[in-house]
Amino acid sequence: MIKNYRYFTPALLLLLIEILIGRYAHDNIIRPYGGDFLVVILLYCLVKSFLNTPAFKTALGVLLFAYAVEVSQYFHLTQLLGLQNSKAAVLLLGSSFSWIDMLCYTLGMALVIGIEWLSILTGSSQHRSLKSKYK
Repeated sequence: MIKNYRYFTPALLLLLIEILIGRYAHDNIIRPYGGDFLVVILLYCLVKSFLNTPAFKTALGVLLFAYAVEVSQYFHLTQLLGLQNSKAAVLLLGSSFSWIDMLCYTLGMALVIGIEWLSILTGSSQHRSLKSKYK
């Protein structure tokens, strides 16, 4: 069950953007870099929609998951599993390792942490109880 629409609504919007990028962006910037930057933000929002977990731990978990998927590409996991002809497997697991992708994931999570931190400092209703801890 959805626990937090503050995250679920952006997750849906980001999913739509990711679909549009995958479908219509055939360039050398938005598709390869923008999609990777946004996908970790999408995953973060999705997790926070359903679980009431601390922001930093959630961001770290999503980032480590993204890194693990990227590293699996280095070891050609889809081929090892015999799934190289599966469009779904290639879409979810990817097909080629890139350090730039790792950077995009990291920058996406840095943005999330920055936004969450600002939310705490400015005293959003969800984070008022945490604000006193960081004064």
